[in-house]
Amino acid sequence: MEWFSRWKLVVVEWLAQAGVPEEQRVTIALALFAALVVTGLLLAGWLTVRLLRKPSLPAAAEETAEPPAEEQELVEQAVTEPASLAESDAALQEPPSEPVVEAKESFVAEEPALKAEEVAPSSEDVVLAPEIEVVPAAEDVVPAPTIEAPTVDEVVVPEPEEPVKISLFERMRTGLAKTQASLVGRIDALLSSSQSIDEDLLEELEEVLVTADFGMPTTMDLMQSLQKRIAAGEAADPQALRGLLKEEIRQRLRLEAAPLDLEGSSPFVIMVVGVNGVGKTTTIGKLAHQFVSQGKTVLLGAGDTFRAAAAEQLTVWGERAGVEVIRQESGSDPAAVAFDAAKAAVARKVDVLILDTAGRLHTKVNLMEELKKIRRVLDREIPGAPHETLLVVDATTGQNALVQARLFQETVAVSGLALTKLDGTARGGMLVAIGNELGLPVRYVGMGEGLEDLRPFDPDLFVEALFEQQG
Repeated sequence: MEWFSRWKLVVVEWLAQAGVPEEQRVTIALALFAALVVTGLLLAGWLTVRLLRKPSLPAAAEETAEPPAEEQELVEQAVTEPASLAESDAALQEPPSEPVVEAKESFVAEEPALKAEEVAPSSEDVVLAPEIEVVPAAEDVVPAPTIEAPTVDEVVVPEPEEPVKISLFERMRTGLAKTQASLVGRIDALLSSSQSIDEDLLEELEEVLVTADFGMPTTMDLMQSLQKRIAAGEAADPQALRGLLKEEIRQRLRLEAAPLDLEGSSPFVIMVVGVNGVGKTTTIGKLAHQFVSQGKTVLLGAGDTFRAAAAEQLTVWGERAGVEVIRQESGSDPAAVAFDAAKAAVARKVDVLILDTAGRLHTKVNLMEELKKIRRVLDREIPGAPHETLLVVDATTGQNALVQARLFQETVAVSGLALTKLDGTARGGMLVAIGNELGLPVRYVGMGEGLEDLRPFDPDLFVEALFEQQG
């Protein structure tokens, strides 16, 4: 029975990965095996019945082939059939002429009467129709403009009010739908199926946190804090454990970091860095739109001179946000672009300068050194610049985003993060890991492709949207 034991282990492991409680895994595995056995027996019985029925078919064929003595009768019938067919053809050829004529005559006789009857009422209808149509047509023309004007005003007034009230929380909630299902949904299912807080419950909770990309250091830190609070009597049942976990996550996201002080320097310089494909250019365009909507003057620097059409892409975003872009030819020195952008920002007295940089792997030392050169040029032209080094990371990369943040922080002194594509991943726990392990504040989170889908990060709003109970 080794094959059964191996099959059972495979099924139990699969059920464990699916989040099935341990006490139910063996029962479900045995039920699946029983279902397979019953299905096999039913299939064998069906095949047996099919095989038993097949011999009756040849016997029936032999019975139909037995009477060779009737061949003469068949020949005679074959001889007589052409004659009967000929007679039937003749009969068919003669009668059609008479009924066809009668049918035509009958139709001709009836059609005029019908047409005569139809013409009379149609003439009356033609007279009445215009009288009925003209009156309402004239009536509809008069009230139409008076009705359309108020309806337009009624539709325009409520539309701007609704998104102002629900857009922030609603966008955050919908953007975290995948993370909520993989994290909070599994936690709620685990807690609802447990009667008390024991070691098994804590082990399964730890597994849920790791699979949601909290990472081992952050997960162990969370579990130690929870165990201390449980020992202190703060959680008497599994449902109370949910509230404790919510508070612990909020504490790790609420970092003591000063918000962006755009008034502290003129111009306020933001250098945007990150690896290839994380959405730096898109993030810059959305940031420019937000600052312009706040009444700030913004200038963009196209420091990504290596990627094809990078400057053109940034120019398109600049046009959408209504800001100017400083750029050079493709292949130029990024530090030279930073120099021109800094000079232009000072001369034009803009409020904010946002400098794009080429996407680079965090493992390439020479490319990372180039970022240091750009920082030196900016600091020489505008003392203290860049005032914010914003690292853009892709939330869908999971723990790799944590590695990127750590190495960029060591090289260019990252001061804040912009987390993009949060709506496309179930691994939102890495945001907690970055805050807990690196102490980097998350400045912005991106949850869509629109200009309004890059939002300033609010830890309290994030946690409330993540732990919101549906229905």
